[in-house]
Amino acid sequence: MRWLRPPGPIARGLRIGLLGGSFNPAHEGHLYVAEVARKWLGLDYVWWLVAPQNPLKPEEGMAPLGERLKAAQKLVGRQPRIIVTDVEARLGSRYTIDTLKALHRRFPEARFVWLMGSDNLEQFHHWRNWAEIARRVPIAVVLRPGSVLAPLKAKAVHRFGLKRCLRRPPTIVLVDGHRHPASATAIRTLGTANSAVVG
Repeated sequence: MRWLRPPGPIARGLRIGLLGGSFNPAHEGHLYVAEVARKWLGLDYVWWLVAPQNPLKPEEGMAPLGERLKAAQKLVGRQPRIIVTDVEARLGSRYTIDTLKALHRRFPEARFVWLMGSDNLEQFHHWRNWAEIARRVPIAVVLRPGSVLAPLKAKAVHRFGLKRCLRRPPTIVLVDGHRHPASATAIRTLGTANSAVVG
């Protein structure tokens, strides 16, 4: 494994939420997921793991990693508890399970929690070794508009059930707040439509 400098403070017992994704582009919905999870779960930090390329998404239309990182950092601004990182590119990992294994080896003192919106929970069973991910870290699912019923049909929930609080994995907890409607797909679609009008 390549040596990895921690993207933020690291110490024994720190609770760190991991929010992975393409961030193509980063938007207020990502901030919502991070902030709601951080406050409800008492997380010390949230790391945004900006993926070089999501294996489940097409490369076409994917902005370069550097652009997505800069846009995410600009959106986060001076919020000290959210840290934007290209850790997956530096590790050379393509899949979440490989990233988690590497982070656990490198930072065994930290207590990681995987964060996702309920829209991602619906297709979580398509991720490589998804059941092992659930056994490796607790998972917090933040409810998002349009997918609040996802837990009813998600294979991960049928396999492992829902818990009321974070425990040893496999643990899946639902977190809710004043839901934010932003989505990267809608933003990209709007951008394409605007380009067509201008062009």
